[in-house]
Amino acid sequence: MTRRLEDKVAFITGVARGQGRAHAVRLAQEGAQIVGIDLAGPLPGVPYDSPTVEDLDETRRLVEAEGAKAHLVQCDVRDLDGTKAVLEEGVAQFGGLDVVVANAGICIPQTWDEITSESFRDTLDINVTGVWNTITAAAPHLIARGGGSIVVTSSLAGVKLQPFMVHYTTSKHALVGMARAFAAELGQHDIRVNSIHPGAVNTPMGSGSMRERIAQTAESNPRLGGMTMPFLNKYMAEADEIANMVAFLASDESAFVTAQSFAIDGGAQYF
Repeated sequence: MTRRLEDKVAFITGVARGQGRAHAVRLAQEGAQIVGIDLAGPLPGVPYDSPTVEDLDETRRLVEAEGAKAHLVQCDVRDLDGTKAVLEEGVAQFGGLDVVVANAGICIPQTWDEITSESFRDTLDINVTGVWNTITAAAPHLIARGGGSIVVTSSLAGVKLQPFMVHYTTSKHALVGMARAFAAELGQHDIRVNSIHPGAVNTPMGSGSMRERIAQTAESNPRLGGMTMPFLNKYMAEADEIANMVAFLASDESAFVTAQSFAIDGGAQYF
């Protein structure tokens, strides 16, 4: 590793497992100290296994194994005050904040007429309001540092769509606008804001009955079943491959890159 983030501090949401864990480990390998939060408990309405406190502890162990320090706390991104408190603790411990990865989110496969007001609200609250909370809580610390980088995890669903997930697609499109709007206003503080758009990724989000539920919803309109197919031979990325893009956007190698959207989807958005 080139240690591109030596003496930097990164804040990551949804850090207990999956992409969030991969980002934490990758940025630690690059020299960053890690502050992170995760619900680490039951997620509302999802068909896959929820993250646990044990998952959060394992991320801490993996980060520390890279020689970095980790301040990881069980906290809900929907809780603005709680998120602010964790950041205050992390900044006090590590001396500042340089990088934010707004990664936390949920995904519930449902046809349009299966979506309830509760599942729509939960998806928007976590995937959209949670990201707004994250950036709102973190931006003052980045400003105090003289600049930094914010990476927002959207999705292939944010540049194309995800069939049978109106609520998820809505939330991920919203993040594109949010990232660009924050990029415009925070640019005067030398804060860069970009969004990333993974396609299918091999993470615990595919556990439980998630794959079965996706197949069930696809039966309602088989014509839409191939919309997320990549051009490449493998269907799913590994979480580490998404983390590579995050590391680039977090580093000074992307110092003049802001308000952009980066797909890591094997070409699926064009299929």
